[in-house]
Amino acid sequence: MEAFNHYFIEIIKNKYSDFKGKATRREYWYFVLFYILISIVLSIIDIYIINSMLGMTFDEARRGGILQILFSLGMLVPSIALSVRRLHDIGKSGWMILIGLIPLIGGIILIYFFLQKSKGLVNFKSQSK
Repeated sequence: MEAFNHYFIEIIKNKYSDFKGKATRREYWYFVLFYILISIVLSIIDIYIINSMLGMTFDEARRGGILQILFSLGMLVPSIALSVRRLHDIGKSGWMILIGLIPLIGGIILIYFFLQKSKGLVNFKSQSK
């Protein structure tokens, strides 16, 4: 529970839209883990409780529910901010996140970047000069 508070709640509360600074590999991947777990729980609640109360069939309910959509929208800015800070930690510009817009290859490249070790005290701005 301490990891959840530190790596998920604190990021949302204190660094919601902080695009400056750095995020460690541990901070990033714990956030991703908790994001996925919460997303799965909300999907189950949507499919089996909320959508069934609305009279949807199982096939209609699998497309997505209101809780899942609201959670994803609420986590959009913190997720992007954390990804940018993670790129800063490995010495890359935050704009490198736009590589993710390239279908398939972009996501693979970003995962590779996010798995890299920290560059330590490297200042990412001084590298771009």
